[in-house]
Amino acid sequence: MRIGELAESAGVSSQTIRFYERQGLLAEPARGANGYRVYDESAATRLRFIAMAQAAGLTLSQIRSILDLRDQGTTPCQHVTTLLDTRLADVRTRIRDLLTLQTELETLLQRSRLLDPGDCADQDICHILSPSQ
Repeated sequence: MRIGELAESAGVSSQTIRFYERQGLLAEPARGANGYRVYDESAATRLRFIAMAQAAGLTLSQIRSILDLRDQGTTPCQHVTTLLDTRLADVRTRIRDLLTLQTELETLLQRSRLLDPGDCADQDICHILSPSQ
């Protein structure tokens, strides 16, 4: 299949496919007599894998490391499990940080409803975001 057909089947743009080739995520395809790229089903499989891995929050570098292991004949399952464990830990940390931020914002909004703008002193800039009084 040609690049446009591959792009459509994978739901990505032709530019994305070329980018993945430059990044080493997809092998350079064969060329037809007309010079057009010719892809086989394995390219579509790799593109679907890349999309799933990105949806799981893995970086292109991490995805490349998985593909490299597979290309070397190694089953990358343990490596993928480690990457996903790390990603999940990062997400949990981010959720805790966002919950802390949510609480802070709720507190500031509640404070903003209780303060009178007329009481805001010039040195405060905005007394909603000034240290508690």
